[in-house]
Amino acid sequence: MSMTTETTTLHHWIGGRPDAGAGERFGEVTESATGEVVARVPFATTDDVDRAVRVAAEAAVAWGRASLGQRSRVMFAFREQVRSRADELARIATREHGKVLSDAAGEVHRGLEVIEFACGLPHLLKGEISGQVSNGIDSYSLRQPLGVVAGITPFNFPVMVPLWMAPMALACGNAFVLKPSEQDPSASLLMAEMLAEAGLPEGVFTVLNGDKEAVDALLVHPEVKAVSFVGSTPVAKHVYETGTVHGKRVQALGGAKNHAIVLPDADLGLAADGLVSAGYGSAGQRCMAVSVAVAVGAIADPLIEQLQERIDKLVVGDGTDAGSEMGPLVSKAHLARVRGYVDAGESEGATLVADGRGLEVEGRPGGHWIGPTLFDDVKPGMSIYDEEIFGPVLCVVRADSYDDAIRLTNASPYGNGAAIFTNDGGAARQFEQEVTAGMVGINVPIPVPMAYHSFGGWKDSLFGDLHVHGPDGVRFYTRGKVVTRRWADPAARGVNLGFPVNE
Repeated sequence: MSMTTETTTLHHWIGGRPDAGAGERFGEVTESATGEVVARVPFATTDDVDRAVRVAAEAAVAWGRASLGQRSRVMFAFREQVRSRADELARIATREHGKVLSDAAGEVHRGLEVIEFACGLPHLLKGEISGQVSNGIDSYSLRQPLGVVAGITPFNFPVMVPLWMAPMALACGNAFVLKPSEQDPSASLLMAEMLAEAGLPEGVFTVLNGDKEAVDALLVHPEVKAVSFVGSTPVAKHVYETGTVHGKRVQALGGAKNHAIVLPDADLGLAADGLVSAGYGSAGQRCMAVSVAVAVGAIADPLIEQLQERIDKLVVGDGTDAGSEMGPLVSKAHLARVRGYVDAGESEGATLVADGRGLEVEGRPGGHWIGPTLFDDVKPGMSIYDEEIFGPVLCVVRADSYDDAIRLTNASPYGNGAAIFTNDGGAARQFEQEVTAGMVGINVPIPVPMAYHSFGGWKDSLFGDLHVHGPDGVRFYTRGKVVTRRWADPAARGVNLGFPVNE
C-alpha cells in the first residue's frame, strides 16, 4: 500500500526550529511510485543562506568549546533516536525516492553505523605528545574544529549520505549546514528534529532546502570553512573549483561507471547474483552500482544466460509492497533521461537483451517506471558505456583476456569502485594492486567500506584528497595544531637570534 498522498509545505531548519525562509520559490516533491506531488519545498535565497550561516557561526563558538563528553553524549542520544525511528526514516526515503523498503532500511542502518563511529570521537580526536624534545621543552599536537561546515547531498541516499557527514562534523565540534536534494528532503528535516531531541544546541545543525542558488551561496560564504559534496561529476567539479577558489576545504565526490570483471574461472552463479544485485538494486540509482560487466573469454555467453534468468524473475513495484525487489526512478525527468540512454544504446549497435521500457505496474500508472535493462556487445564510444546512466541498465562488454579487461577498466575516467569475480587468488591480488579505483571488491560487487574506513573514489569520481567518514572524516572536519611548550626556567633566559634546534 502506498502512503496517503497529502501535499504539504516543507520548511528549512534554522536556529533549532522550523523556518519558512523568504518563500519566493518552491520545488515539488513527488511520490515516485505514483508521480503525485506530495510536498512543496521552499528554495533558500542567498539572504536565507547568509542568515542561516551566521546563526550557525554563532552557535559554532560554544559548541566547539563543548567538552568531548558532552558531544559524545549527544551522539549517543542521536543514535538512539535514529534506531527507534528507523522505520519512519525508511518509509520517508521510499516514498520520495522510490527504493524498496528493505533497501531504505539498509541505507538507514549504514548511516547509523557512522553515528556509532562518531560516538567514539573522544578517542579519535586524541593528539600526540613528545616530551623533552629539547631541554625543558615538550611538543604536542591538537585537532580542533573548523567552525561552520556544509554538506550538499544527493537524492539517491537521502538518509545515509547526510549521516556520513553530519555526525562526523558535529562530533568534531563544528556547526553543520545541510543542503539536501530538493527531490527528497523530508528525511533531513526529520533528522534535524531528532538531533534537537538528542540535546544538540540550537543553531549547531541547519537544513537549507534549495537548488543551485543555495549551493553557490554556501560555496562563497566567508563563514563556511569546508564543504562536503556527493553528486554528479560536472557538479562535483564546480563545487570543488568554486569552494577552493574561495579558500574552503572541499571533498567533492562525483559520478561513477563501475566495472566488474568476470574471469572464466569465476563461480558463475555468484557472479550473476552479484551483478543483478549491484546493477538493479535501487533501480541502479547508486554511485556504487555496477553498470559495466566485463566478461572475459568463454564465460560471456553463459553469463548472459544467467543474467537473463534472474532478470526475468525480478519483481518491480511500489517500494512499500513487501514483494517488490526494485522500485521506480526518482522523477519523471530522470525517467526520460534513462529511457533516452536505452534508445541511444539500440541505435548505436549494442544488443538489447532485456528491455525495461515497456514496464507497467498495476495500480501505479503515473509512477516513474522502467524495468531492468541489459545490453550485450557494448563497446567504448557508445553513450551507454561512456556516460553515467544512473538507472537499471547493465552493459556487458566482452574481453579476450584479463589484460584486456583491466586496460578497459582503467581507461575509464571514473574510478569510484571496481570488482572482480574469480576463484584465482593470484588474479584477485593482481587486480586489487592494478585497478585504478578507490574501492575494490573481490567477489563483492558493492565494496562500500564500513564506517571505520573511509568512502571515496579516484580520478573523476573524487575532487579533493580526503574521503568521507572514517579516519579521513576526522581529518577533514578538523585542523591540526602543534604546540611547543616550555615553562619559565631562569637558566634558559637570554636572547638568541639563531634558528631553534633540539639540544
